[in-house]
Amino acid sequence: MFEKCSEPKETNRQIGPMFRDWLKKKSLGIEPVPLEEFLSNDQDAILDAGDTAMMNFAKEHLGYNHNKGLDFVARFNKKFVIGEAKFLTDFGGHQNAQFNDAISTIQAKGVKALKIAILDGVLYIEGRNKMYRLITNNHKDYNIMSALVLRDFLYQI
Repeated sequence: MFEKCSEPKETNRQIGPMFRDWLKKKSLGIEPVPLEEFLSNDQDAILDAGDTAMMNFAKEHLGYNHNKGLDFVARFNKKFVIGEAKFLTDFGGHQNAQFNDAISTIQAKGVKALKIAILDGVLYIEGRNKMYRLITNNHKDYNIMSALVLRDFLYQI
């Protein structure tokens, strides 16, 4: 029992804090800012807040009415961007649920922002797996990208 209780969290469960740490290192060229500063001007900015605070901001200011916290809220070239970040380490089961969470966020209707899914991991491995088929067929017109190309995407908005 001790062994199971002391196991580290699954990698996909650690991605939220890891993604925030990555953002705080100015990986996208700017440092995330608190809500007050984010609201005080219309310059390029990344919101530094928790999932729930980001969701509340998006509900209040962007018409987001999905009951799912967000991992990313930003403004680039005066356009708002919201997103969900996931690291998918395997196929099937809980990983499919994580994938579906990200997809449901970008499918949310009536949002006055660009919606993105920041997905990394096995879903890009070409094959007959469900996630690969979905991103290359059914969801090919959505903004689904790796964190590795997020900066390029944001600066070309």
